[in-house]
Amino acid sequence: MSANQALAAFWLKDQSQKFSTNIGIMTKIRSTTVLAVKHNGGIAIGADGQATMGNTVAKSNVKKIRKLQDGKIVTGFAGSTADAFTLLERFNEKLNAHGANMERAAIELAKDWRTDRYLRKLEAMMIVADKEDILIISGTGDVLKPDNGIAAIGSGSMYAQAAAQALVSHAKDLDSHKIVEESLKIAADICIYTNHNLIIEKL
Repeated sequence: MSANQALAAFWLKDQSQKFSTNIGIMTKIRSTTVLAVKHNGGIAIGADGQATMGNTVAKSNVKKIRKLQDGKIVTGFAGSTADAFTLLERFNEKLNAHGANMERAAIELAKDWRTDRYLRKLEAMMIVADKEDILIISGTGDVLKPDNGIAAIGSGSMYAQAAAQALVSHAKDLDSHKIVEESLKIAADICIYTNHNLIIEKL
């Protein structure tokens, strides 16, 4: 093989690897901001509607908030969309198995996440809420209850959480729904993976 042929073969291999990598990135639909706030006796959870493939907006009105158990429990998910739906189905199965006890279902799901090889490959996380509590089911199989009544996940989570903390501290007359709405708007103004197509549910 001549030097030119060797160089051409190397270039083709390199381009093939880049193409495969790009395809892998493009097939993962992800990115969002989900926020839940417990304030003034109420709990609200909301999310934006953007789904991203790599650096491209794939869809702008994805519904990432879901009601379960006849609306008694509301969930919001972030991460790979297909993985999030799988996780959502598993969580609902746990709710059915444990009498709609949200905390028990979350703990049992987390146990499965740690032991089930299939679940461990899921690139997603969830916020779940009922009228009493908010929980985060993390991508590592942990169940977390926020100390300050504010939970956020996804690409713009830190922006939304910071805004919510400020509003809770300095705009005490606002209800939980309004705090979630305004905080998500702020996140959407800053985070390129978050848009203004918001869905918010109050429990």
